Amino acid sequence: MLSAQLKKEIEQGKLRDRLLRVYGNGPAEAAEQEKRLLSAITEFEKLYGEGRDISIFSAPGRTEIGGNHTDHQGGRVLAAGVNLDAVAVASKAPGGEVRVKSEGFPEDALNAADTDKRAGESGRSSTLIRGICAGFKNAGYNVGGFYAYTSSRVLTGSGLSSSAAFEVLVGTAVNGLYCGGAVQPLAIAQIGRYAENEYYGKPCGLMDQAASAVGGFTMLDFSDSENPRAEKIPFDFASCGDTLCIIDTKGNHQDLTPDYAAIPREMKLAAACFGKSVLSEVDEKDFFSNIPEVRSKAGDRAVLRAIHFFAENRRVTLEAQALKNSDFSEFKRLVNESGRSSFQYLQNVYSPSQVKEQGVSLAAALCEKLLAGRGGAWRVHGGGFAGTVQAYVPCGFFDEFKKYIESVFGEKTCHRLRVRPDGGIKII
Repeated sequence: MLSAQLKKEIEQGKLRDRLLRVYGNGPAEAAEQEKRLLSAITEFEKLYGEGRDISIFSAPGRTEIGGNHTDHQGGRVLAAGVNLDAVAVASKAPGGEVRVKSEGFPEDALNAADTDKRAGESGRSSTLIRGICAGFKNAGYNVGGFYAYTSSRVLTGSGLSSSAAFEVLVGTAVNGLYCGGAVQPLAIAQIGRYAENEYYGKPCGLMDQAASAVGGFTMLDFSDSENPRAEKIPFDFASCGDTLCIIDTKGNHQDLTPDYAAIPREMKLAAACFGKSVLSEVDEKDFFSNIPEVRSKAGDRAVLRAIHFFAENRRVTLEAQALKNSDFSEFKRLVNESGRSSFQYLQNVYSPSQVKEQGVSLAAALCEKLLAGRGGAWRVHGGGFAGTVQAYVPCGFFDEFKKYIESVFGEKTCHRLRVRPDGGIKII
């Protein structure tokens, strides 16, 4: 659709039903998204000219619902796409030219046919775009030039995976512009991971990209790391009576790489005691029958982290079943179990080298106190250490909860989220 016509249809409210499905939360939210899309189209026109045939794409941030540090062991994760997303106004461009301007950042320019890695380009958004073009090309899909203006509301530094949302957004745009939407969500996620691993230079698993690409509540099984399985879990979160929120403890992530890296390393050390590469390949009964040997070879913390893995991996399946059964009370009981297991056994709530800074531990303790007797729940979210805590707060108590939490951690540290049903999509 030509950009002028699309702006007219948005102004006339013709896309409101579509936006209500994607973003939820009623007409006010839909109206806000209309303003956002109109602004994005205007910026696109300023950069790339009026009168172009454009489409609008969206990819959500993601939140980890269950499965703390299970994916890298071939385990299961329950994740969800959220209402905070990245959008792109995009059109085809001639000659393979690719130009992408992200709000607040310099424009990236390259050619879709030039997919060779460039020395010194790693760590930049342009190399992610190049890697995504290469991923489509390597998989036998069509790739061509495009212009895009992107705008993101995915919070950075809050464990919602803004980088994965950008990768899925670009992949979804290429899919829509050149592949007729035929590329499946998990394939787009795999292309995003390929770009991040091979071009951007950052080792990562597939969980973030898969959750963004698929959307909704999704259980992901990584027992086959190259071909994970995804199952969408039907559950209407809006009907549960609770608010899902993320508490950003504003911790300092510097010098925590050894702490993050120690978790998969120690879990793999425990698995190696049984001749296996990851814990999902180890029989749980064999593990508990041979703890003295694992202690001597891998150490006590590795034993405790393995205990967390076995319980957490099983818990993901139980959480998914509770949602299928619309048993939200049971789901929240399991969420609390997960939080305590991360605290006690996984031990990713603070760095032993920085014991004065324990924001995640403090947030967890405050959630437990504030939600006691109210039917709420909390858990460690994502990598841990200096990261975030996830909480389920009764809707009528949320304002009071948020006020207290932000009195401790600062303004705009308690973020309300909504689960959206769609992953990476072409909105228009």
